[in-house]
Amino acid sequence: MTATDTTVQPRERILRAAADLLAEGGREAVSTRSVSAAAGVQAQTIYRQFGDMQGLLDEVARRGLAAYLADKQANLASGDPVEQLRRGWDLHVAFGLANPALYRLLYTDPRPGEGSAAMNEAYDILLHLVTRVAEAGRLRMDVEAAAAMIQATGIGVTVTLIGAQQAGRLAEHEGLSENTREAVLTALIADAELPAAEDTRAARGARHAVALKALLDEADNDRPFTPAEQLLLTEWLTRLASGTAPGSAG
Repeated sequence: MTATDTTVQPRERILRAAADLLAEGGREAVSTRSVSAAAGVQAQTIYRQFGDMQGLLDEVARRGLAAYLADKQANLASGDPVEQLRRGWDLHVAFGLANPALYRLLYTDPRPGEGSAAMNEAYDILLHLVTRVAEAGRLRMDVEAAAAMIQATGIGVTVTLIGAQQAGRLAEHEGLSENTREAVLTALIADAELPAAEDTRAARGARHAVALKALLDEADNDRPFTPAEQLLLTEWLTRLASGTAPGSAG
């Protein structure tokens, strides 16, 4: 079915037309006039259905990301948490290269999708994977800090590769994604068995503090502490995880 198929409801025709225009010409190609013509509707119909063009682009972004998230969740359902992080990174980059205009709309433009439920869900998946690594006692820093580092570097790599792809120079960046991924994971994650020189008491204490904090955060309403006790324990664990607690050296 095409965007102008009159058997399809106007809302769906508008969404298909906007998605096609975005894929073909980027965000600049998605205007009231172009969408109206491609969907076979009046401009007023767009505003009636979506409020404005920002609302339309937000819905296009939400739908495109939702399809990706469904695939990502299916591929990350089980397995070693570190390998899941690797697969999650690769899925993210592949999504960007397959959908460059949509990816730019989501991650680099002054975009309507910022703070959307779909974007929050994408970050929650990453946070869950990093939390699993922490619970295994292998994360070197706080879960939120590690997730932010992975997200930032993953977006940077993907945007770089999209630019290279569109310039016909993708081959010049062979190995960029894999090498950056491994550099980030090496900085964040300890091997299952570290050499004795690296596995100091402070390093072990920091990883265990990260693990305990992650487990307590996952416990939600089952925490055996008062709110005041929880705040104090969180502060202690955060200091231990960062190596700033008294007596944590050595």
